[in-house]
Amino acid sequence: MRILQMGNIKKYIHVVMLLGKWILLGGLIGVVVGTTTAFLLETNDYLGKVREGNGWLIGLLPLGGIALGYMYMKFGTSMINNTLHDAAELNNLVIDAVHGTKTVLRRMGPIVYLGTFLTVVLGGSTGREGAAVQMGGSVAETVNRWFKLKADTKIMLMSGISAGFGAAFGTPITGAVFGMEMAALGKLKFEAVVPCLVASFAGHYVTENGWGVKHEHFTIQTLPDHSMLTFAKIILAAVIFGILSVSYCQLRHGIQRISERMFKKNHMKRAFVGGLIIVAFTLFAGSQDYNGRGLPMLEQSFKEDVPPYAFLAKLVFTAVTLGTGFVGGEAIPLFFMGATLGNALHAIMGLPLAFLAALGLIAVFCGGANTPIAAFLLAMELFNGKGMEYFFIACIVSYIVSGHHGLWPAQTMYEPKSRLYNVTNGEPIGRIEKRKK
Repeated sequence: MRILQMGNIKKYIHVVMLLGKWILLGGLIGVVVGTTTAFLLETNDYLGKVREGNGWLIGLLPLGGIALGYMYMKFGTSMINNTLHDAAELNNLVIDAVHGTKTVLRRMGPIVYLGTFLTVVLGGSTGREGAAVQMGGSVAETVNRWFKLKADTKIMLMSGISAGFGAAFGTPITGAVFGMEMAALGKLKFEAVVPCLVASFAGHYVTENGWGVKHEHFTIQTLPDHSMLTFAKIILAAVIFGILSVSYCQLRHGIQRISERMFKKNHMKRAFVGGLIIVAFTLFAGSQDYNGRGLPMLEQSFKEDVPPYAFLAKLVFTAVTLGTGFVGGEAIPLFFMGATLGNALHAIMGLPLAFLAALGLIAVFCGGANTPIAAFLLAMELFNGKGMEYFFIACIVSYIVSGHHGLWPAQTMYEPKSRLYNVTNGEPIGRIEKRKK
């Protein structure tokens, strides 16, 4: 009896020590990532204002592409265990590391920061949260190496992702779930919930309260009345938003495949040509509304009408920017596309403008990221819980409509969205897309 009691005591001690370790390491990752994310957000905002005040900088984007390409080709690759680990794979490398097939390069964070700054100041169409997530992975890998936590590598990387997302958007609950949901569709590693939660909240707190960084806020003034017609409209709108997310992902990946094949994966040449195309598009548009994050028009879409083609212009600008080798986040561009499309649809569908813009923002992100739980929580945190039943439906519908497509081909499929395709457990969606073609 005493032996059994001693065995139970040892188990309890082991659990307490394990939780303590995860809390400590999750907090450490959150603090470091929160600090680096605060630097990222503040610097990006400053560089964005510099670009807006100096429109001529867009003309330097092709040269910036050469510099960025050189940086990734010179410093962004490493051969580990006879496998190429390329920082230019961005979030895909982080996802592969979570699955244990590759390793996040510790220098990936600084490289993507410099690349994002260069892209932003010269007018590439991109966001910034991608750099925060990759820095989170880089910091987590560094902590993992320092403390020799080989058995907990996946959990630490998820914590880094959570910290980066929670700090970048000021949404700690969403960040915690996003870190667990991003890598695989249909599977959540709940073992990581404690370090992911701690890392996300620590990153958010350090960014917002420690460094005083303020995040963007969007307001829904009016919600539609409950009725069968309203829910039917929500479903229809979510289908449209899901199709938009697929369109962006396919175009962005298509441009990447074509440019890599044409220039034999020479990042310098790819980005130079991509920069020339963006300059030409900017001159054709007659404004820089679709360069950078496009935050002014995104905010405008919640208050008044914006050009009905704005979502399409942003789709093309961002797909070319990222598809030709420039770097940055894709969440804010997806927010822009969804919100401006919702803005364009509100008069046709008879739903409140700000509400439909918010619905598009969430649904397009959900369809692209393939993270329905995180997307729903994001809606709750961004819009203070308003219209939760509508957002829940929109997330589910958009997730299903987007099919086996997404922003990151390295995402694995553990539960197929459709029985029309035979999906091997753990198969990357990039491979599924190729097979369907």
